[in-house]
Amino acid sequence: MNPRAIAIIAVGCALWAAWQGFCLYNLARADRARVRYLPKWGWAVICLASCPWGGLAYLIFGRPALGRDVSSPG
Repeated sequence: MNPRAIAIIAVGCALWAAWQGFCLYNLARADRARVRYLPKWGWAVICLASCPWGGLAYLIFGRPALGRDVSSPG
């Protein structure tokens, strides 16, 4: 295997690990009651099982809304 292929694989693995870490860190810090549609463990399984689409799905659909208090009306 040539060095360029090894470098590309290493960068891909680093990007994969960074993406998974970002999504799981974001999920771990979220308040359990504010995560939408699934429990936190369900989102964790989806994030790990289908990278990058699981993480994108969590960030778009499951993450609590930023800057808004979901519990108060208005």
